[in-house]
Amino acid sequence: MRVLGVDPGLTRCGVGVVEGVPGRPCTLVAYTVVRTDPDDELPHRLLLLDRALTELVAEHRPESVAVERVFSQHNVRTVMGTAQASGIAVLAGARAGLPVQTYTPSEVKAAITGSGVADKAQMTAMVTRLLRLAEPPKPADAADALALAICHVWRGGTRSKLAAAADRVRRGGAR
Repeated sequence: MRVLGVDPGLTRCGVGVVEGVPGRPCTLVAYTVVRTDPDDELPHRLLLLDRALTELVAEHRPESVAVERVFSQHNVRTVMGTAQASGIAVLAGARAGLPVQTYTPSEVKAAITGSGVADKAQMTAMVTRLLRLAEPPKPADAADALALAICHVWRGGTRSKLAAAADRVRRGGAR
């Protein structure tokens, strides 16, 4: 399974692509950070982010998209930008006809490190180790996006299969 992970952000949006199957190490395909200028108008920034994510989906042809779920922060301005970027990422996957799954930061941390409260350094170290990279992916937004993609391969693939099986049962296909 090939997954495009997105760590949404309006100024820096991490994107990571991995391939793998549940229970096995994943393989790095690519990672990048899409940047927009904070001095630009919001509609222009969102448009740039949309175009970049659409191009990355077309280029890497993932089978699904994993996006970090926005959680409440004290800084409303920051959470609004993150939520808007998240919406653009979900839209890019949906527009391509791909399944899109969201994960909380603690779900991703638990999947990658075994602890839902791991810090950024622990996450980056584990992503580096799990993907067998010579050096850590930089910046941290890229490492976070790769962690989301790995999390989806390991957890989302199983989730998707269970949901599809349950749907077949509901429709009377398999019992």
